[in-house]
Amino acid sequence: MNTILAYAARSALSLAVALACSAEARAAHDGHEPVPIAVAASQPPARVVADAPLPGPLARGAVIIPFRTENLRIVPAFGIAPSDALSPIGHLHVSLDGAPWVWAHTSNDPVIINGLPPGPHRVLIELADPAHKVIHSQTVSFEIPQTGSGR
Repeated sequence: MNTILAYAARSALSLAVALACSAEARAAHDGHEPVPIAVAASQPPARVVADAPLPGPLARGAVIIPFRTENLRIVPAFGIAPSDALSPIGHLHVSLDGAPWVWAHTSNDPVIINGLPPGPHRVLIELADPAHKVIHSQTVSFEIPQTGSGR
């Protein structure tokens, strides 16, 4: 019985010490928020650089638009403040022919669109931060040939 009581007393004492130290540690940091991680002022702004659609697939009606980003990584991150990220991250908003809606593109794979009718088209590619604030954009114009229609 004494062994059980001794064990219980040691456990209670350990818990009390942990709680007391934990409270002291919290009190020492009260009012001190973590420093947000910011991009160095000397770093150029983030931007997206989109190339013209690949000509071979375009002749068959498939639009493949290679792109790259500068000073920002494309990842599937949404809703966090940019200052919460360890490095500049974001995603793309893509729209076609002035549509009021966009889709999110969250990888470094080319933007691929298929099944468009023949004729001229425009793809707006917007670089956005995780909070969906547009940082930079580029429009790519092209024409689907009559014989290359995907329909």
